[in-house]
Amino acid sequence: MPSQPNEIQSAENRFRQAFDRLKAGKPNLLALGAPVTQNNVAREAGCDPSALKKARFPALIHQIQAYIELHPEDCNSTVKKAKRRATNRSMQARLDDAIRQHDHAQSILVSANIRILELSEEVHSLKQQLDKLLAHRSDIARFTP
Repeated sequence: MPSQPNEIQSAENRFRQAFDRLKAGKPNLLALGAPVTQNNVAREAGCDPSALKKARFPALIHQIQAYIELHPEDCNSTVKKAKRRATNRSMQARLDDAIRQHDHAQSILVSANIRILELSEEVHSLKQQLDKLLAHRSDIARFTP
């Protein structure tokens, strides 16, 4: 724990430089596009997040919080992008599933239509045979005394 003013000043400079890099979107230690948060500023400075305390660096903490309030889209962009990506993936999976279900239902419908045509033709053929048999039977009935 730094006890000298110079050490505190040096730590504050590291935090400020890290804050500037995060605002510019050019972090050295964190992933590209990392949001500007108090914890990320400390991590980007190469420190534990608990090192950046309001009691030790009130002006810097205030600037970070003000930046976060003024740029909420920047701070949450990676979280939002990740959520959007997950939503898009789940929507794509649902769409793929719906397409598979549609194709399966279409296949069943085509098979059912073919079977209906086959059965309709069979019914028509059987009706013709029945009509012939009935006609033949009535012919026989006319000639028998």
